[in-house]
Amino acid sequence: MNFKFLSIVMLSVSFCFAQEGAEKKKFTLDANQFYGSIILHNPDISHLITSHPAGVILSYNRKTYGAEEWEELYNYPDLGYSFIYQNSNNQTLGDAYGLYAHYNFYFFRRNVQLRIGQGIAYANNPYDKQTNFRNNAYGSDFLSSTYLMLNYHKENIVAGLGFKAGISLIHYSNANFRAPNTSTNTLAFNAGFVYDLDGGKELEYVYREKEKMTEPLRFNLALRSGINESDVIDSGQYGFVVLSAYADKRLGRKSAIQLGVDAYFSNFLKELIRFQSIAFPENNVAANDDYKRVGMFIGHELFINKLSVIAQLGYYVYYPFDFEGRMYNRIGLKRYFGNKVFGAMTLKSHGAKAEAVEFGIGIRM
Repeated sequence: MNFKFLSIVMLSVSFCFAQEGAEKKKFTLDANQFYGSIILHNPDISHLITSHPAGVILSYNRKTYGAEEWEELYNYPDLGYSFIYQNSNNQTLGDAYGLYAHYNFYFFRRNVQLRIGQGIAYANNPYDKQTNFRNNAYGSDFLSSTYLMLNYHKENIVAGLGFKAGISLIHYSNANFRAPNTSTNTLAFNAGFVYDLDGGKELEYVYREKEKMTEPLRFNLALRSGINESDVIDSGQYGFVVLSAYADKRLGRKSAIQLGVDAYFSNFLKELIRFQSIAFPENNVAANDDYKRVGMFIGHELFINKLSVIAQLGYYVYYPFDFEGRMYNRIGLKRYFGNKVFGAMTLKSHGAKAEAVEFGIGIRM
């Protein structure tokens, strides 16, 4: 399946820079147990919220000390990989097993840790129209998954062993790769231990003089594509293409603002229009209505070495067929190869309603 393969490749590529130029290396392991609740973000999944999910989060982290400038800029974060097992305690929903790449960011004298992880999860009991038709949350066995952890984090209390506790939010969704896709969000309390593989050995951080960074206005072109399906189950998976052109202005070493335009060619909409013209004549939808959309957006890009995080908010200026409203948003990752070429993996949605995972390539001129 292309979705699985491309997700794995993009995830690996995004974090391959973690091994570049690191002169000081120090590693930690941590293990957390969690217990929480699935948030009722949509009444359609109320029948799946019957008990409290629980599980474990296992992580491997590499600490940074300023070997590269971006590490100091972000207060020396950790880079790592993690595994999550979630037992939903619901036979219909089943269990989930996820692999992630993550960042750990530190605040308040490094006593507070914020982790952001992105990866792929396997759901062992997804929707099946004959054997598991009640599971309208997961339409496929492989899901995109994001998780956040906010912890009190204290390392090296005794002989390299430390403690952490806090809250976690774990999101599972296939981003309309296949219907149904109501998704779930688990809010949980977690607690566990962290162990320094060097036994608590301290290393010094590298400090540099801060220099201002300026750049002229840059222009970007991007081509995105993927496969998705409408909310009509078994309506079929179709490819789409998104053409984007935008300008960005760097505000400093961390940020840039964006202004641009998207053109959407989504074949699943073409099929949805045909379906509605036949099944729901009261909606006054004609089979030959235009499925294309054009939107304008503003955005922000956060640069973290060769990786960046983008967030965009758009409005359709050409919108002949009503699908989830005129406002849309996009969040995701970009990975730069050199100074101009980039790859991207983004989630395009309308509010909390996902439309598609987009895989793209582009150039920043």
